[in-house]
Amino acid sequence: MASSVSRRVFRAFGSCDYSSLSLRSFYLSNVALNGHVSGDSLSSVKSSVPGKSSFDVRQRYFTTILTPDSSESAFPSDLLSRKRVLTPPDRTIGLYQDLVIPVTNFHNEDKGFMVLAGDVFDVPIRKDIIHRVVRWQLAKRQQGTHSTKTISEVSGTGRKPWKQKGTGRARHGTLRGPQFRGGAVMHGPKPRSHAIKLNKKVRRLGLKIALSARAAEGKLMVFEDLKLPSHKTKNIVNHVSQMENIKKLLVVDGGPIDEKLKLATQNLHYVNVLPSIGLNVYSILLHDTLVMSRDAVNRIVERMHTPINR
Repeated sequence: MASSVSRRVFRAFGSCDYSSLSLRSFYLSNVALNGHVSGDSLSSVKSSVPGKSSFDVRQRYFTTILTPDSSESAFPSDLLSRKRVLTPPDRTIGLYQDLVIPVTNFHNEDKGFMVLAGDVFDVPIRKDIIHRVVRWQLAKRQQGTHSTKTISEVSGTGRKPWKQKGTGRARHGTLRGPQFRGGAVMHGPKPRSHAIKLNKKVRRLGLKIALSARAAEGKLMVFEDLKLPSHKTKNIVNHVSQMENIKKLLVVDGGPIDEKLKLATQNLHYVNVLPSIGLNVYSILLHDTLVMSRDAVNRIVERMHTPINR
């Protein structure tokens, strides 16, 4: 673990033209003494990298996989993965490996780390499953209330308009046929359900794939909580403006949405809020960045681990 971290630090900071080598010496000393970079010493990174917040530095350089070979001072041994250690640049996506990512909040404060279950956030990416789930979602949400009137439902008399022979006109038995103005519509739509069948395990797999894709892209962030000091929209605007490369943001909370958060985001077309029970594949695909609270992650993992009722 120590050798992989040191090699990674050299690769990451070898091309940077920082004014001093204090940051490199800081990591080498920690790796040499402790065999790992501890969570307590990460707070001093903020002052070592000019122009970068502590969250940006940790998100870029410290998202890795911990194993029982690492020191147990930072994480309990039962939360650590027992699989082979792979640093993110060399990691192959879809190996069901547990991920450790930093936890922050709207103020970019350090709130520790969180272990993401590998069977939920690191599954193989399959576009065919995503396509099937999105098609199922869009078909199921159609109202299906379209309706037209048949010849027995339109308003009007059923009397024969003129006699069968002798007028020189075409023969007709009613003025409410489809060829007349105000008449019926033949073979028109009727109210029906457009929903298609999709197995529950496929729906669940689609959500896992969507979450894994965002985690692999580095577009998944975990917040300690989603509390705001006030309901002003400018609070959310300021927080989102500090994030890099964000066009549309989906915020997922564990339980009911906080009233301040709801009021602060309702006027922003690029920020949407969902409870964890409403998280779905189509909403994840519509937003390029996903922000989840710690409670939301726990609920999603519990939901994915719950046996499917047959």
